[in-house]
Amino acid sequence: MTVEKILEGLRWLGHDSFQLEGPPLTFFDPWKLKGVLPKADLVLVSHEHFDHCSPDDVDKLRGPQTVILAAPLAAGKLEGARAVRPGETVHACGIDIQAVPAYNLNKFRAPGQVFHPDSAGHVGWILDIGGVRVYHAGDSDLIPEMKGLQVDIALLPVSGTYVMTIDEAIEAAKLISPQVVVPMHYGDIVGSDNDGALFAAGYPGRTVVLQPE
Repeated sequence: MTVEKILEGLRWLGHDSFQLEGPPLTFFDPWKLKGVLPKADLVLVSHEHFDHCSPDDVDKLRGPQTVILAAPLAAGKLEGARAVRPGETVHACGIDIQAVPAYNLNKFRAPGQVFHPDSAGHVGWILDIGGVRVYHAGDSDLIPEMKGLQVDIALLPVSGTYVMTIDEAIEAAKLISPQVVVPMHYGDIVGSDNDGALFAAGYPGRTVVLQPE
């Protein structure tokens, strides 16, 4: 497997939702799915908020052999899901899937209350697909745990409010230093349609800005 082959099979479905051909055929945070989609081999859900954990959308992808992995609070909303906590690695569908922390440091719903607290156990995911490591950061700020991540493709949120701002995402990308960054979490709920292009303009590394499907 190569980075270019992974990118060829990567579709942005809007917000934090992606389809990755793999194999395995993987969906991240499926939400507001459109049209007829294939049954998934693997569904990964980063946390329990409605725009990431949608039981109706997961059911559209569910087949007899579909594996569903989710952060603990999200797993409680999804039939048959396995709860995975930050720091755990699961071998499923022929690949290793690592759950990594995803949380806020400076995005507050009220004084002292961040939108995505570390204590909630929300996750990002790192998939090792034929030696290519794909990182979906989930809803996260630039957190210390990103230092030392070894990934080839990084899907990073950029819209601010609930996740990293564009400038914070640029700093995260510089810290992680993947081969390619794909911006996400903009153009729906928060962020403008132009946020991906603004990230690409400010980040000196390679960016692939996908159009939502």
